[in-house]
Amino acid sequence: MKKIYLFLVFFVVASLGLQSCEDMDDTIPSSSVESFVWKGMNLYYLWQADVPELADDRFVNQAELDAFLTTFENPTTLFNSLRVDESIDRFSVIVRDYSVLENLFQGVTKNNGVDFGLRLKQGSTTEVYGWVRYIIPNSDASTKDIQRGDIFYAVNGTAMNVDNYVALLSSENYTLNLADFDNGAITPNGQSVNLTKTELTENPVFQKQIIEIGTDKIAYLVYNGFTANFDSELNAAFGEFQAAGATALVLDLRYNSGGSVQTATRLGSMITGQFNGQLFAKQQWNAKLQSYFEENNAGALVNNFENSIGNSSINSLQLSKVYILTTKATASASELVINSLKPYIDVVQIGDVTTGKNVGSVTLYDSPTFGRENRSPKHKYAMQPIVIKTINKVGFGDYQSGIQPTILLPENLSNLSQLGNQNEPLLSTALGLITASDRRIRPNSGQQSADFSDSKSMRRFGNDMYIETPRGGFPNGL
Repeated sequence: MKKIYLFLVFFVVASLGLQSCEDMDDTIPSSSVESFVWKGMNLYYLWQADVPELADDRFVNQAELDAFLTTFENPTTLFNSLRVDESIDRFSVIVRDYSVLENLFQGVTKNNGVDFGLRLKQGSTTEVYGWVRYIIPNSDASTKDIQRGDIFYAVNGTAMNVDNYVALLSSENYTLNLADFDNGAITPNGQSVNLTKTELTENPVFQKQIIEIGTDKIAYLVYNGFTANFDSELNAAFGEFQAAGATALVLDLRYNSGGSVQTATRLGSMITGQFNGQLFAKQQWNAKLQSYFEENNAGALVNNFENSIGNSSINSLQLSKVYILTTKATASASELVINSLKPYIDVVQIGDVTTGKNVGSVTLYDSPTFGRENRSPKHKYAMQPIVIKTINKVGFGDYQSGIQPTILLPENLSNLSQLGNQNEPLLSTALGLITASDRRIRPNSGQQSADFSDSKSMRRFGNDMYIETPRGGFPNGL
């Protein structure tokens, strides 16, 4: 049934709003990549009403639209011209090869295994240094002498700055030049590590354990990406927590930059379980599609708590409180989980303010339904435009400036421990709150420099939130 919805959308939109364009959504030649770009953005783009060139009555006839499209050098320049200001839309993109995009959403990247953060040197606005947040298992880095907390200041002997860091760190092979960190000072130590990128699939379920303190059994999960094809592994981790009798959960999302909305819904269901069928999050589309859904299929706009993944039951902890660790790199689907759980349970957020990404995208292909089936064989362009904004049960979704933590406790490189170590500041704080013990919130001492970027945000779609597209071409969950 869902596979015919997009056809209905086209019919409704064409009949109500595009007569003045001579039904251009249907008559634009499918061989033109530029035509695919325009018609996809005209129908789907969240801010379609704010872009004059995307107005349904912008062009008098097909010839006028065709003439407009020929003024652009390539599909990318056209796509970028149809976006609103970057201060509003920082995330919509177009790619020349959709296979790269599809791999990214499956957790597959060209990667040497070093997940890193980048910061500006103390007192500088141009000099950059990096620090290792974690090492991906089964990667090249996992076989080398490099670990969480290591500092690097240069690549191949060239010191990093705001102008060259992308080029330096984009090479498939490079050497990281290491340094010591002394209360904010970055001092080269003569050590280096040579790294090689290979095609790597990252399991986002990075670390799971039960921490026993007295009679308390506390589940701790480091979850680094909402990657849908690893939902079974995520559910299995909660099954282990459930079997161990966990009565509390510390969910570490500090390096999780987002991913699948469906996976976020499932994670929320694993944390709770007592709200099955109730609203987890609601989607808001552009005016055309919003109106269509509200009139024809209001259920298409909601993501409800679930109790199964396919034929498997979701393992739920039935919690009324959860402790979530965050940083400025915590984004999109991670923020969706935090925002969507708040109306239902007590969310204790420890760490830093999150990124502030409350919008999501979908993959559009050059096909009659914008889905994967019947894609044009003449090119491999695909778009990933922002198409939805999400809100929670009480209608709140305006966290574009980030979600403020309950306890502000930014990570400081002077006071790092390994993930899962009970003395690691953020985890230690959560454990103290859970056990009501003599553990105290551990302030991060020492000088702290400003976050600048990180390995995920340097990647296309590294901090994306998206709805999946099934074979029928219509976004999953609508």
